[in-house]
Amino acid sequence: MAGYALLLIVIVSVVGYFIGQTAGRRYVATDGRHVHSLPGYHGAFVAVWVGVPAFVLVLLWLFLQGPVIDHMLLSSLPAGYLDGDSASRTSLVLSEIKNVAAGRIFAEPTPDITRAAEMYNRWEAIARWAMLVVTLALMIIALVVARGRLAVRFRARNNFETVLSGLMIFCSLVAILTTVGIVASLVFEAWEFFKRVPLHEFLFGLSWEPQIALRADQVAGKGAFGAIPVFTGTLLIAFIAMLVATPIGIYTAIYLVEYANDRVRTVVKPVMELLAGIPTVVYGFFAVLIVAPAVRETGSVMGIAISPNSALAAGAVMGIMIIPFISSLSDDALKAVPRTMRDGSLALGATRAETMVKVMLPAALPGIMGGVLLALSRAIGETMIVVMAAGLIATLTFNPIDSVTTVTVQIVTLLIGDTEFDSPKTLAAFALGLVLFVVTLCLNIIALRIVQKYREQYE
Repeated sequence: MAGYALLLIVIVSVVGYFIGQTAGRRYVATDGRHVHSLPGYHGAFVAVWVGVPAFVLVLLWLFLQGPVIDHMLLSSLPAGYLDGDSASRTSLVLSEIKNVAAGRIFAEPTPDITRAAEMYNRWEAIARWAMLVVTLALMIIALVVARGRLAVRFRARNNFETVLSGLMIFCSLVAILTTVGIVASLVFEAWEFFKRVPLHEFLFGLSWEPQIALRADQVAGKGAFGAIPVFTGTLLIAFIAMLVATPIGIYTAIYLVEYANDRVRTVVKPVMELLAGIPTVVYGFFAVLIVAPAVRETGSVMGIAISPNSALAAGAVMGIMIIPFISSLSDDALKAVPRTMRDGSLALGATRAETMVKVMLPAALPGIMGGVLLALSRAIGETMIVVMAAGLIATLTFNPIDSVTTVTVQIVTLLIGDTEFDSPKTLAAFALGLVLFVVTLCLNIIALRIVQKYREQYE
């Protein structure tokens, strides 16, 4: 029903736009010299004041409808039915009522549950139709009021732009509050983790074994939360990936900008950018089926024992994946350098290579560094390739032919399963996420410092 409500909002808003535009054209025809705004702004003013309040109403209705009906359902149950029950028991009762209402019956429900399910279906239907009726009534009232405000000297453009400014401010606030919420959730849950595990043990411990016993009769380890092996594995794979991607990406951009003709450029650049659209699971299959066996066979020929899941295979494939980030942004940065600088260097007798090294690259350094840092962030945050090609066991090693794991892989594995949410094992994922956020923030600050140091202003 929400889809019908949104469709109704669009239809009535379009109708309101044409009504306002028609009124604006009539004002232009009768007294064009004194009309403040164009007919389109009159129509946009009416459409905005019809659509925006109705859209907000639908969002609030959908947000509040579920909790209100749930409260009514619980209130309709017989007295004493839920007395003394916990929140989990209440949630189970609500789930049973909704399953019965939807026809998903796994066992014979009690008469109280059956009666509550019938009431739930009835209240849901009433709420859906009431939402449509109230939304339509609100739009009709808004249409009449907005149309009544239109006049020859009415500042429709100013009012419409005010609404747009408010909408943009609201979107900015949503983005800011979302970021603050993410950081706050990480900090809160990480704080709960550090209450159980000392900070120095987490940051400087050399053993990562988060398996702990959940029951007294369960056989499991005591748990070790030293994150150094996880951090070293993340840095090792990211380092290998950047060794592969950085020179290839920058040299590809240099070739396309300075040496390639138009025919080659029209073929090579789209093919390079296609790499960015390949799903990461496909890269994982490529790493497992092609790269990892090739690395093992090469090692056996040389007499070197290589792990079936190695950081080298995962880092190499990850480097191939992030090449487009560096090559595309470096290409754009090099093309943004003023043509006069290149021509002036060539006119003074410098070769094309000297011009590229001494003029073009220093001028494009901020853009190139942005591409490199974006690729590094992508490498640090990658999960699927590491799961399939590098492994899940945290090993403290700097040897690229050994099996390692990364922060993102451990976050995924820690949050999978039936572990209690307030256990140290689950909370460790938030501590890892907080550290990853801080590291990414530091990388961005370093990139900004580099850009500020080497940036040059051109006219």
